[in-house]
Amino acid sequence: MNRILTIIPAYNEEENISKVIAEIKNYCRQTDIIVINDGSEDKTGDVATSAGAVVIDLPYNMGYGAALQTGFKYALRNNYQYVVQIDGDGQHEPADIPRLLGPVFSGEADVVVGSRFLVANKYKAPFFRKVGMKIFSFLASIITRRKITDPTSGYQALNINGLEFYAGEYYPADFPDADVIIMLHRVGLKVKEVPVVMYQHLSNKSMHAGLKPVYYIFKMFLSIFLTLLRKDTFEKKVVMPGQL
Repeated sequence: MNRILTIIPAYNEEENISKVIAEIKNYCRQTDIIVINDGSEDKTGDVATSAGAVVIDLPYNMGYGAALQTGFKYALRNNYQYVVQIDGDGQHEPADIPRLLGPVFSGEADVVVGSRFLVANKYKAPFFRKVGMKIFSFLASIITRRKITDPTSGYQALNINGLEFYAGEYYPADFPDADVIIMLHRVGLKVKEVPVVMYQHLSNKSMHAGLKPVYYIFKMFLSIFLTLLRKDTFEKKVVMPGQL
């Protein structure tokens, strides 16, 4: 039987987390659910526990990527074969989980990215966020030599190969986006996009609020540049799937 874990990074999501967990259970009954409570100042952890999820409480707000990697390491240590990552704010549609898992179950892909731009929807990103999406979609497509429409998507599914890589030293602690897709390409893992529905941030919070979009764009350019620059070192140091 395939062991599946759904990872939900969450920061101050007490209003949304219970509904997200309930809908995940409805659309993917075979999955276990873990919430990484990323230093929340509200009752996110208590609400998630009451909703039936396992909860790991981080001591302070460590960032989106760090929260996710905590979940990846938990999955690896507890022998899960497949992982779904989904945000805790309700912007991702849990009904799409089977669509994400399909290509990793079949072996068609190691990492499946849910793209909001492969279907017609009314998702509208803030201006700087939209600019970043377009720039890094273009760069990721050029470097990987395949069309990438939504490199910033946090709605993904992984098999054990992707899980081993995401649990490793190169996964970013803040914004795992286009740079990670390029890294996956460098180590020979297969990436596929599938259409998913995404909604606006229901809590009116975003990790890209304020001046963060400026930092995000700068950081992503730097990360992609360093990834390309250190190609030989990167390939030598990465532990390839199946060797952990």
